[in-house]
Amino acid sequence: MTTTDPEVRDELRATVRRWVEREVLPIASDFEHADTYPADLVGQMQAMGLFGITIQEEFGGLGLDLMAYIAVVEELAAGWMSLSGIINTHTIAASLIMGQGTPAQQARWLPGLATGAPRGCLSLSEADAGSDTRNISCRARRDGDEYVISGTKTWVTNGERAGIVALAARTDEGITCFIVEKDPGPTFGGITVSKNIGKLGYKGIETVEMFYDDHRVGADCVLGGEEGLGHGLGFILSALEVGRINIASRAVGVARAAFEHAIRYAQERHTFGKPIAEHQSIQNKLADMGTKLQAARLLTEHAAALKQSGARADVEAGMAKLFASETAFELSTEALRIHGGVGYTTELPVERYFRDAPLMIIGEGTNEIQRLVIARGLLRRYAI
Repeated sequence: MTTTDPEVRDELRATVRRWVEREVLPIASDFEHADTYPADLVGQMQAMGLFGITIQEEFGGLGLDLMAYIAVVEELAAGWMSLSGIINTHTIAASLIMGQGTPAQQARWLPGLATGAPRGCLSLSEADAGSDTRNISCRARRDGDEYVISGTKTWVTNGERAGIVALAARTDEGITCFIVEKDPGPTFGGITVSKNIGKLGYKGIETVEMFYDDHRVGADCVLGGEEGLGHGLGFILSALEVGRINIASRAVGVARAAFEHAIRYAQERHTFGKPIAEHQSIQNKLADMGTKLQAARLLTEHAAALKQSGARADVEAGMAKLFASETAFELSTEALRIHGGVGYTTELPVERYFRDAPLMIIGEGTNEIQRLVIARGLLRRYAI
């Protein structure tokens, strides 16, 4: 796999950071509190090519590596975490097609995904199949040259606005991944977006339930062709390594924003005749926050580099996701405490970080599941 020139990566990061400071930070909290979809910002992200960061240049993407991708995700999340979520599920869908799609499927779907029109999403979870992914009940029945899909999927980020859905459904061969084309909107063919799920944080981006009522797709929508039948869960779990690295880099972005707000405020706020940054108890907090932030970033970069090399990265992606998400939660809490009462108000974005951070602990596999993945991987490596 190609490695991006570090200078190109740094230039992209700097470009996105400037854009976030200019366009995102002034409006992020207002949009987040109103739970308003940032259509204009998404359009600007499309114009910058961010939806095609990792898609090969031959398909119209930027053709950059995962290190460039996580740099961009961190910058987006430091401004408003929901923006990185709009990119994440899209990139997972694109990664599935890049890694497992037939040449015809790649030529069919990747050029559009590279532009962000259509946008992609992943549909794996169900009410009884979240952590237990093998318990999927959504069914795809073969009918000549088509499959008829029935069932309900939940926790689908970007589900209403997406035009490409990477869908896990059960066939006679086992769990299969289908690439379902749809028009953006609440209904299309036999697909209904039946419920928009309200959330503590992660606002401004829809998370929905989708109901499939005998929706028909062609047999050519089976990811990987006939050989992909029954292998969909393996395809998706491999792609989720990218998703977990994304979650880790999102968490680094939120943790960084919380830390930077806290360390600035600690130098501005005075108590007992001096800045609170001169009190030892605050200095201890800042030292721990800065150390854990750097550790989270290094773990995330290591996982991305390993995945980029083509090596198996389930353990490393799990470690990065676990540590970075817990760090984001801890640092957002500490930032709230350092700010005191003003941190609890909506005047500052600190309370938004506090509400956004738990999503990374739960998303792309709960941290309890991550610990199982990590432990099993380590036991394989150190088997007696």
